[in-house]
Amino acid sequence: MEHSKFTSPELYEREESCYRLLSSLSIPFERCEHPAADTIEACAGAEQMLGHEICKNLFLCNRNKTRYYLLLLPGKKVFKTKYLSAQIGSSRLSFASGEDMLELLGLAPGSVSILGLKNDLENRVTLLIDEDILSDETICCHPCVNTATLKLRTTDMLERFLPFVSHSYQSVFLPAGTDDETES
Repeated sequence: MEHSKFTSPELYEREESCYRLLSSLSIPFERCEHPAADTIEACAGAEQMLGHEICKNLFLCNRNKTRYYLLLLPGKKVFKTKYLSAQIGSSRLSFASGEDMLELLGLAPGSVSILGLKNDLENRVTLLIDEDILSDETICCHPCVNTATLKLRTTDMLERFLPFVSHSYQSVFLPAGTDDETES
């Protein structure tokens, strides 16, 4: 694959390792390249190019930093801790630090995605996926860098990628809401 004009050599290798892994698992994908997009709002152009909503990825932890979670939810949904905490039996959830993200997933803030689980060799991160993502035919996410976005079949991620990286997932449901209802 051609080197991204938006990516440094170090990030290029991180991105390329995703493509090699997907290829080895025979997982097809569509790809679009774009300037760094570290928020859902910044991903609007990629969504338009791929014709699909991008998955929001939140890296969370409990108060004691003994449990870490990667939450995938539709980009337009708002994260509400009270709904998630009740479903997973973990109170006091908050956003994990960039240092923890780098240590556990090998990723920098703004580039977190399900593909980062390939770096979680000790299985310290629990994957949580909103039911709306699970019911969708495709999923869009970053290839471990925020200068590209991929569109993949959800079943490929669940049935090929996750078993290969020795991860399972827990289905959760977060209701749709407005930003003024957000809790952290």
